[in-house]
Amino acid sequence: MGRILFFTGLVIMLIGGIIWLAGDKLNWLGNLPGDIKIERENFSFYFPVTTMILLSIALTLIVKAWQYFK
Repeated sequence: MGRILFFTGLVIMLIGGIIWLAGDKLNWLGNLPGDIKIERENFSFYFPVTTMILLSIALTLIVKAWQYFK
């Protein structure tokens, strides 16, 4: 259990570092075509459908690669 928590924390730190270092280059991630964005006078709604699908595919490929090479 300790190893899993350690490596999970390490992965989260790596992802955070990448986002921190490449902050301006990743601004397209929440503004993809297919992301629903509704802004009105007193109301705003944002639902990143395409971004969630893209992240889901990426995470699935990472997990499958991890299982393959394990």
